[in-house]
Amino acid sequence: MKTKRIVITGGPGTGKTALIEHLTKAGYHTLPEISRAVTKKAQAEGIDQLFLENPILFSEMLLEGRLRQYHQSVHVDAPYLFYDRGMPDVTSYMNYLGTEYNDKFREICNSYLYDAVFLLPPWKDIYVRDNERYESFKEARIIFNYLQKGYEGFGYDVIEVPVGTLEHRTQFIIKKLDRLF
Repeated sequence: MKTKRIVITGGPGTGKTALIEHLTKAGYHTLPEISRAVTKKAQAEGIDQLFLENPILFSEMLLEGRLRQYHQSVHVDAPYLFYDRGMPDVTSYMNYLGTEYNDKFREICNSYLYDAVFLLPPWKDIYVRDNERYESFKEARIIFNYLQKGYEGFGYDVIEVPVGTLEHRTQFIIKKLDRLF
């Protein structure tokens, strides 16, 4: 059985991490978001927001980390492996910021494909700003649009996950996957 690579993505504060944690507790194989770790490491080195101060370096670090995560599916013996964000998130965020980047980013996104992409919409009731999440809710809505266009630009049929409880969202995703595969 080939494990299907499934991306859970969305703008900041949409419940991605909580959903990934819920999927983990439900017994599914998951991989965590890595941008917070990259951000915290930079902050420990005195760089408040690496993504804003050196977006290319930040994005290269994310792309490398997500590429390593991508290859981890070969070690998973399960129908699905869920990723908290995928490689096209990197180019989507750079497009959002208007950051120019080289073709390497697009080439990697085109070469290493996921089997399904689920996009979580902005959800004002759960949105919270913190040390690593500097965007406003208005900006989160704009980022959502960039993510949707970004993934679609790489040929994905993006599936929007309705707002709701973690259990409701999980059931929605699993039912969709069971129909797809």
